[in-house]
Amino acid sequence: MKHDQNLGRMFGAPIANVSRRAFLTGIAAGSLILSVGLPARAQEAEKYAGEGMANGLREDPKIFIAIGEDGTVTVLCHRSEMGQGVRTSWPLVVADELEADWSRVKVAQAPGDEPRFGNQDTDGSRSMRHHFMTLRRMGAAARQMLEQAAANQWGVPVAEVEANNHEIVHTTSNRRLGFGEVAKAAADLPVPSRESLKLKDPAKFHYIGKGETPLIDGLDISTGRAQYGIDAKLDGMVHAVIARPPVFGGTVKSYDDAEALKVPGVLKVIAIDPTPAPAVFLPLGGIAVVATNTWAAMKGREALKIEWDDGPNASYSSEEYKATLEAAVRKPGAVVREEGDADKAFAGAAKRIEAEYYIPYLAHATMEPPAALVRVADGKCEAWSCVQSPQATRDHLAQRLGIPVENVTVNVTLLGGGFGRKSKPDYVVEAGLLSQAMGGTPVKVTWTREDDLVNDYFHAVSMERIEAALDDSGKPVAWLHRSAAPTIMSIFAPDPKHEADWEMGMGLVDVPFDIPNVRIENPEAAAHTRIGWFRSVYNVPHAFAIQSFAAELAAAAGRDQKDYLLELIGPARQVDLRNLSVKWNYGEDPSVYLLDTGRLRGVIQTAAEGIGWGRTLPQGSGLGIAGHRSFVSYVAAAVEVQVGEGGALTIPRVDIAIDCGPQINPDRIRSQMEGAVVMGVSLATLGEITFKNGRAEQTNFDTFEVTRIDAAPKEINVHLMPASDYSLPLGGVGEPGVPPVAPALTNAIFAATRKRIRRLPIRDQLA
Repeated sequence: MKHDQNLGRMFGAPIANVSRRAFLTGIAAGSLILSVGLPARAQEAEKYAGEGMANGLREDPKIFIAIGEDGTVTVLCHRSEMGQGVRTSWPLVVADELEADWSRVKVAQAPGDEPRFGNQDTDGSRSMRHHFMTLRRMGAAARQMLEQAAANQWGVPVAEVEANNHEIVHTTSNRRLGFGEVAKAAADLPVPSRESLKLKDPAKFHYIGKGETPLIDGLDISTGRAQYGIDAKLDGMVHAVIARPPVFGGTVKSYDDAEALKVPGVLKVIAIDPTPAPAVFLPLGGIAVVATNTWAAMKGREALKIEWDDGPNASYSSEEYKATLEAAVRKPGAVVREEGDADKAFAGAAKRIEAEYYIPYLAHATMEPPAALVRVADGKCEAWSCVQSPQATRDHLAQRLGIPVENVTVNVTLLGGGFGRKSKPDYVVEAGLLSQAMGGTPVKVTWTREDDLVNDYFHAVSMERIEAALDDSGKPVAWLHRSAAPTIMSIFAPDPKHEADWEMGMGLVDVPFDIPNVRIENPEAAAHTRIGWFRSVYNVPHAFAIQSFAAELAAAAGRDQKDYLLELIGPARQVDLRNLSVKWNYGEDPSVYLLDTGRLRGVIQTAAEGIGWGRTLPQGSGLGIAGHRSFVSYVAAAVEVQVGEGGALTIPRVDIAIDCGPQINPDRIRSQMEGAVVMGVSLATLGEITFKNGRAEQTNFDTFEVTRIDAAPKEINVHLMPASDYSLPLGGVGEPGVPPVAPALTNAIFAATRKRIRRLPIRDQLA
């Protein structure tokens, strides 16, 4: 299916000329301003993520670009920047199609505004893959309008005119006009129809795919001038920290604020009512201390005397829950996919192998913890914050404060990391409630690291059990996988106990192996804490289990793990996952459902070649490999480890290969893959949140450790698969690099030590 016929039609809404309606402060009259909305079918593709799951489709989202009379090109970005480079890549695409000079292109950050922009959730690795063609069309339309305006001014056929590096050139006379000189005239022209729109030949791209474009925010970030949510300031603002229930579902029974009010700088102590479950996007409730500075607020909080009612999760223990999940996967669960006759195949198998894999709760631990500054006065609310979902933030502020949504403004800052945590705007609503209680004084809420870790929307704990029936050659003839994990839907609906279909579509029901008899089951798993989106979401546990088990099967068969994995995947073929025996819904984007095993094989082979698969290694060293498809991208990681005395683990090298289809900004792809490797290693070796008596036991980086420089891989090599075929759909980049890292690492450990790691984190299991 060709890209133009697939995503091109999907995102084929008309482009509108809105030059007479300002869309950005500071855009002067006379600018050429274009916008384009995404049709309902495209919005449907986004509904699996963010607020879309709760509130349905976002209507009429738009992208805007403007060309001023001074020639400045401004692209309005309505996605959040958290290191993935969207504020650079979006204008980069427009600039290329427009034939703009990159030095004269700017980006403006869109505020949260559902009527204008629709779903602004920055998650699901879809900011570029769902907007690439739209951005190209916007740039091409503006280019053609500028060319027509210049042709009209010169009185020549438009066929003799072309845009080139921010100028319009008459090819026969070499007359030239700058973009700004014709912007006003172009603003009065009709927008080219879809049929007359002329996209560039990709062979003529200047910026797209070249990897030489610096980050728009790079200089500000590297020199400390970049403004993050935690940097927001207003005259007269006060500061707040909040004592929240230590157990999910808990409430304040009573409190005494007498000593807190004696702390110098403390202004007021305010109770925040909890939001009834399951609407836990909004605050957990608790007692806030408002002060003239953050330190005074923190000391005031320490002086509070609070008696908590721990509620229904008071006795929750992650160790006991692990046993509950083990019991769940050891008996039949709800069947979510069934091909062939697995029971018959198991009964006649020459050999049966089974294993269980445990992945704990994980915290996002973004370097910038949640922070928000909000002013509520005169019936209006304005917020400044590091949010991934600004329109959801706006909606929740309006709802909880009792203010019309059109009177709420959400200004999006840069994010010092997000990973899904900042899709939930509870911290912004907290600041809004406190500003309202303070009579309109701006209030800045800062979460400490302890607040962040114990009150996170955690990545779900998971137990995965896989069984395989093998024939005489060691090849699987049947596959049984039971996955038990609390669902993210538990923050939207009362007490769901099964993974949602879109969660199971993350590497579970779409397992890529060529096995005739497959049964996949989903036992019940109740949620006892807040569960949320996390980088790559349920792909993490599913990939860890499946790719680890594939290596176990290879070992049982006495085979090379890479060769065996390729045989499991089978020959290169295209599989339409909508033809599975059990239907699953992951939106309307058809590219999500098309599994190309040839591309998966390609990244596995590339990663293996990169690391020198099969080379002789010293004792205590080993190589491991794993591959996974997620967010329409194919990624494989090959890891080299050395395990020394006492189980000391060193990672000399990781090679990671990605096939994401056309590459927009290769430097960003490399950066995301490098970051994914480090994060994947951190989660595999150290990351874990445990609960006792309902309370998270890890409260700071001394107990929730992250990989430090000395433990990071010594060398990371990123291999970008050839991407000249623009008929392929774009894949995501921000998330797909994480899932194969942990299984590749543990598979390498087995090769080095013969110790099989089935429980994460690894920690002291090598000692």
